[in-house]
Amino acid sequence: MEFNRVIVNLLLFTVFFCVSSATEISHDGRAITIDGQRRVLLSGSIHYPRSTAQMWPDLIRKAKEGGLDAIETYVFWNLHEPVRRQYDFSGNNDLIRFIKTIQDEGLYSVLRIGPYICGEWNYGTANDVFMNEMKNFTSLIVNMVKKEKLFATQGGPIIITQIENEYGNVISSYGDAGKAYRDWCANMAESLNVGVPWIMCQESDAPQPIINTCNGWYCDQFTPNNPNSPKMWTENWTGWFKSWGTKDPHRTAEDVAYAVARFFQTGGTFQNYYMYHGGTNFGRTAGGPYITTTYDYDAPLDEYGNLNQPKWGHLKQLHEVLKSMEFVLTHGNVNTTDYGNSVTATEYATNQSSSCFLSNANTSTDATITFQGNQYSIPAWSVSILPDCNAEVFNTAKVNTQTSVMEKIPNKAEEEPVSLNWVWRPENLDDTVLLGKGHLSANQLIDQKAVNDASDYLWYMTSVNLKEDDPIWATDNMTLRVNVSGHVLHAYVNGKYIGSEWAKYGVYSYVFEQNVNLKHGKNLISLLSATVGFKNYGPHFDMIESGITGSVALVGRKDDEQIIKDLSAHKWTYKVGLQGLEHKYYSLDSAFATKWVAKELPINRMMTWYKTTFKAPLGTDPVAVDLQGLGKGFAWVNGNNIGRYWPSFNAEDGCSTDACDYRGPYDDSKCVTNCGHPTQRWYHVPRSFMNEGINTLVLFEEFGGNPSLVNFQTVRPGTVCGNVYEKNTLELSCQGQPISAIKFASFGTPEGTCGSFQKGTCEGAKDALSVLHTECVGKETCLIDVSEESFGSANCGDVVKRLAVEAVC
Repeated sequence: MEFNRVIVNLLLFTVFFCVSSATEISHDGRAITIDGQRRVLLSGSIHYPRSTAQMWPDLIRKAKEGGLDAIETYVFWNLHEPVRRQYDFSGNNDLIRFIKTIQDEGLYSVLRIGPYICGEWNYGTANDVFMNEMKNFTSLIVNMVKKEKLFATQGGPIIITQIENEYGNVISSYGDAGKAYRDWCANMAESLNVGVPWIMCQESDAPQPIINTCNGWYCDQFTPNNPNSPKMWTENWTGWFKSWGTKDPHRTAEDVAYAVARFFQTGGTFQNYYMYHGGTNFGRTAGGPYITTTYDYDAPLDEYGNLNQPKWGHLKQLHEVLKSMEFVLTHGNVNTTDYGNSVTATEYATNQSSSCFLSNANTSTDATITFQGNQYSIPAWSVSILPDCNAEVFNTAKVNTQTSVMEKIPNKAEEEPVSLNWVWRPENLDDTVLLGKGHLSANQLIDQKAVNDASDYLWYMTSVNLKEDDPIWATDNMTLRVNVSGHVLHAYVNGKYIGSEWAKYGVYSYVFEQNVNLKHGKNLISLLSATVGFKNYGPHFDMIESGITGSVALVGRKDDEQIIKDLSAHKWTYKVGLQGLEHKYYSLDSAFATKWVAKELPINRMMTWYKTTFKAPLGTDPVAVDLQGLGKGFAWVNGNNIGRYWPSFNAEDGCSTDACDYRGPYDDSKCVTNCGHPTQRWYHVPRSFMNEGINTLVLFEEFGGNPSLVNFQTVRPGTVCGNVYEKNTLELSCQGQPISAIKFASFGTPEGTCGSFQKGTCEGAKDALSVLHTECVGKETCLIDVSEESFGSANCGDVVKRLAVEAVC
């Protein structure tokens, strides 16, 4: 009897624990509510397949330290269901493990199931077939999550779910069918009974109870379509993605903070950074087309997982201020005063307290206003936050956190690139270039993605029989003309290479035309089309063709006359991929990965495989491989595909030599760098891809390049700087390594920027360099009180003093 009583008590405790750990998620017109309490929620996007499972805990921990409440992620349909009803949730695709890692850090999760996501992901992904498959996959994900009890109502971290993605941007192209599809999505999602709110981003007519949300660089002017929906920002673009041939986009910390502060000033209560960590497009996952392998996005955490300072630190300080105002922001009465010239003051007030925002949206003119009896100076394009409506605690334009200048350190485990001993082997083209053998045939040219999305490469092969009396022989010269829809073309005629061409970013249709030498009788034409990510966004994007879909013709010319022999309706034979990919030359376990040649290493040779071994760089810093000197292709480390490489594709010119001005609306053409240099030279190699001992690097070189310059490097802060206003605390950190020296320090009115600081017209009585040396050298982190108490009287009059520091890691 006593034993039974114990069992009953244990069961009652278990039931009580399960019930008590469940969380009620709802919303009203002000905010998302958690267990009935309105919340200010700060979220950040981290996409699990753009990093590795070994990186997830550190990334999520840094997001938490940065002041986030939640982690947002898409669910990547084509990654999990590459073949119909065949699913992959292993390794870095382990969605459940990722959500549980978020939960382990005590953060919430926002799950954007889609399952169409855009996200610059390959083929981004409405007819009945699509809708049935979409419902099947969405139900699969929901049921997996329910089984693991990961929805908040089950005690898990997921508080918000999303169906579809930015459909409102293209819905007009589909007419009434688009509206019917949108409503079907909403009804299907609600029928799954997940117990947390569903959202649709960029869908102004999202049907209730779906919450419509905003995406963009600024969302302060956004208003939900229903008074019972809170103002939510699902994508605050912290930067922008990069494309082959384009410049590096940067968005300043000041502007991101300005956008966030304006959003909360105007009634927002949920905000998500897209991206908080961008990561890497491993393998063939980059979409676009022409999206680079790096997806750094200028996010608060860089591609490698390092803190991107000052953005990470500046936003962390903003988050702390906003969270201190949570109750008044979600309950207070709101009153806004317009001072003219784009200057406004907004007060949130309850019976207990009030908090205020002072905003200056003027792009060039600073403002001085009198507010509630006090005078305030507000820099142009900035917001001052006064948690008590009296003292300014944060201004978006005043960065009081360090700037980190990252550097790449040579591999100290060995002397590279000299130590890398390369072997090579050619890609065997005999079947396609000499024999025209393939897997299938058709009397037409076929859209490349319709044949197979298992490879970037598709061979188009046909033969043309030219009799001696064919009229084309009467011409003076003959060319092969190919209308290409993307993205790269390599052409062979009768076993001989005749030329290549590739598209520029944004213009993917072009005409390839080269002289050819043909013969009487049978002539074999072999065309290799290479894609660089499929279209992933826009109306009817799934119908945009890739590969060789226009006409293919032989053109003979004599004087002003042309004879055109159209080959488009000939019998074409197709072969997906390349022999080396099919035989997995990159795999350590492949039975075909033999016959490598150690002598006479060729350079600038097309369609060539290279292999070497290397020692993993010492320490724990992130690793990048420098592929300068190579053309275009793929790289594998120990069989892991680290992505497409294309260092021979230089970024366009047009970078300004002027300092980046944070003031004024941002777009991806502002504050760009890297003009005239390789679009991407360094490629992330996660530590989990490498062994402690000997590792293998395999390259497939499509264009032709020189592997002798390849080397591995580690990425870490080299210099850290601060330029901090007085009455603040400067934290200097070398992120795991000691500060070795103080190169510059001045308290007063220093001038310049990191790397070019100079003393100003007044200086503190104490030697700032000595103070910083004593407080910081030899330490990984030091805290400096920026005040006259620390640095002595500066006698600068009414000027606000600053501390400028440059430290060496």
